[in-house]
Amino acid sequence: MSEIEGYIVQTSELDFFKEILETRKIQILKNIDGVYGELDQLHSCELNDDGDYVSVNNSAIVEVAIVEQLQQELREINNSLAKIRSGEYGVCEMCGENIGFQRLKVKPHAVYCIHCKTTLDKSGK
Repeated sequence: MSEIEGYIVQTSELDFFKEILETRKIQILKNIDGVYGELDQLHSCELNDDGDYVSVNNSAIVEVAIVEQLQQELREINNSLAKIRSGEYGVCEMCGENIGFQRLKVKPHAVYCIHCKTTLDKSGK
């Protein structure tokens, strides 16, 4: 157990979040591999005209954006797993308060409590 601002995080809760994070990590890695496979197929397509080129180019742009988003989520998950190991999981990086069990259930790799996240979103950061 570790104490976070008066809230005791039970080992079972940490195990619960660790399992969710590790499962999502495996899924992301599979998804990234799949997108890379699709990109390889796009690069090997025979392009007959400008329309084909534009279509393949647009598809590649979308696929690259998907990979970037997945890689960002993967970094956040790895950060959360490191926090679980160090006993810092569930603490808001902005205010130092407890993130909250319900928020972590929705987004297990959250780094901000709902108040700080709302403040950041309103400020446009």
